[in-house]
Amino acid sequence: MALTRLDVRGVRNLGVQSLRDLGPVNIFYGPNGSGKTSLLESIHLLGLARSFRTAQIKSVISYEEPSCTVYGEVSHRSGNAVSLGVTRQRDGSLEAKISGQSVNARAELAAALPLQLVHADSFGILTGGPVERRQFLDWGVFHVEHQFLSSWQLFQKAIKQRNSLLRRGKIDPSDIAPWDLQLAKAGEQIDQARSAYLATLKPVFLRFLTQLSPRLEQVDLRYRRGWEREKPLLEALRDSLVADLQQGFTHVGPQRADVRITHEGKLAADSLSRGQIKLVVCALKLAQGEVLRQAGEPPCVYLVDDLAAELDIEHCRQVVSMLAELEVQQFVTCIQQKDVDAIWRGADSKAITMFHVEHGEILRQVE
Repeated sequence: MALTRLDVRGVRNLGVQSLRDLGPVNIFYGPNGSGKTSLLESIHLLGLARSFRTAQIKSVISYEEPSCTVYGEVSHRSGNAVSLGVTRQRDGSLEAKISGQSVNARAELAAALPLQLVHADSFGILTGGPVERRQFLDWGVFHVEHQFLSSWQLFQKAIKQRNSLLRRGKIDPSDIAPWDLQLAKAGEQIDQARSAYLATLKPVFLRFLTQLSPRLEQVDLRYRRGWEREKPLLEALRDSLVADLQQGFTHVGPQRADVRITHEGKLAADSLSRGQIKLVVCALKLAQGEVLRQAGEPPCVYLVDDLAAELDIEHCRQVVSMLAELEVQQFVTCIQQKDVDAIWRGADSKAITMFHVEHGEILRQVE
């Protein structure tokens, strides 16, 4: 699967841009502030209907523009082609279409254009809180376990209703019992899917990581499900009811899950350098792409912002070599031409499309 065409209108300083015949490796280089990251942000909007830089869509829309629109065409190895279109208004409203048909769920966009993003905030998988790690985990489960979304939606409905009852204070246990049952059933399904996915992901991740840096072979991933290991969720919910009533929210369940990432028994975020953390993040993202490939799912499109930041040239070469082995499409930004020449030295020039970005203008480089 590959994004072959991208049209952008009203995204930050990019103005109106139209990129055709996009290749397997698309490299965008230019100075800071030129619009390189905004180009990746546009693709992210196309696949998820939101920015990875801000939760405020108004900040994404160009000055004095009422909205931003991104249109793309995706080709599959089967020969089928799908068009995607996303328009976001300043008031936050969304219009999304797949092959001309309106869709209401962002999950449909995510399934049509699976994206893997490596940028500065990706460090949050290690340095941030459990939310970032759950999001990382759930992205993979969503793409390989097709029943996961329905379980997640049922769980969200149940916990919303349960928390609403808890906030009332004094309640009859019979009022909360039906929601406990629904929450426990969906929660156990979520937990099982997450646990199975991480068991598949972990050896693939460790293989990529040790190839990138043998010194990091002691990194480990361990899943914590959000309640006592040997206790069914329904029992855990009943046991925590008094505390839940006192504080007005549910304390146990998959919404409290985490993935503990350690190095030699210590939290990796505390014991690794910035460069090593980026290698761990790259290995995690590469592993997710490989797990999708093994599951027979459409390959990811990789968005890599400022590849050379935190990494030396040799590690950059290793990352792009691994991406090439995955046979995935890449959109990569770099600041300097010399970094591009050094990282992709000896690579197949036919697979690489170069773009120079400056002052919001994206120009294809012609040999």
